Amino acid sequence: MTKTTDELYRSITDRVIELSKEVASYIEKESLDFSLDTVETKSKNDFVSYVDQEAERQLVRVLKEIMPEAGFVTEEGTAVEHGEDYLWIIDPLDGTTNFIHASTPFAISIALTFNQEPVVGVIYEITRNEVFYAWKGSKAYLNGKEIHVSTADKLSEALIVSGRPHHYMDRYPELLNSVDYFLKNTHGLRLSGSAASDLAYVACGRYDGRFEFNLKPWDIAAGVLIIQQAGGHISDFNGGNNYFKNGSVLASNKGIFEEFKTVIGGLFEY
Repeated sequence: MTKTTDELYRSITDRVIELSKEVASYIEKESLDFSLDTVETKSKNDFVSYVDQEAERQLVRVLKEIMPEAGFVTEEGTAVEHGEDYLWIIDPLDGTTNFIHASTPFAISIALTFNQEPVVGVIYEITRNEVFYAWKGSKAYLNGKEIHVSTADKLSEALIVSGRPHHYMDRYPELLNSVDYFLKNTHGLRLSGSAASDLAYVACGRYDGRFEFNLKPWDIAAGVLIIQQAGGHISDFNGGNNYFKNGSVLASNKGIFEEFKTVIGGLFEY
């Protein structure tokens, strides 16, 4: 019997969850005896270790078995195959700076897109043993339980999270202005060091909103789908859906989204 699209995506999600758990075990094991001497610098404040590279190889090897026809977009460049319709977008270790300093959080992020639309999203936050996931048409889940975005309805009652982009000097004055604004006008501003983890936390209501610029598709692809399926909104800084191209992301619940977007629009120009 031919599977429906929903059955197909759910089956793929289940397999990706199991894969993420296996690779997370490898990352956890390596974290116990990790040395900063093994870290390479890709650019200022942008690091990679043998753990990132090996985790990505493990992910790619099995994802090829799950969907042989799919292409890949990977952070560490271990796979560059182009797919006709389907594309895996993966970050084997989002939050590498946290990982190399034995800090938290850090996560595996895996998304499957069809014609540039995310249809499967899995984020495994390794330090808390939490797997967030959704597929097109599903609810959003955390370790098997349905999750939803928060119910805050104004920025003054919201907890916001952001990040320091690798090339933050490109828009340094705007970044400082945004930090100043959200420190003064919300319940607080957090900088966690893992975009994927942050988006998952927005999806389950731990944070009310997140913004950042100069992101890459592997930072956000899984989170885009999970937030949408958890009842949230996600856009670029212009309010559109060109986040994969321009790298700006604004994510929140529905209650604060319009106010959040207006504030970000006043702080940043895209």
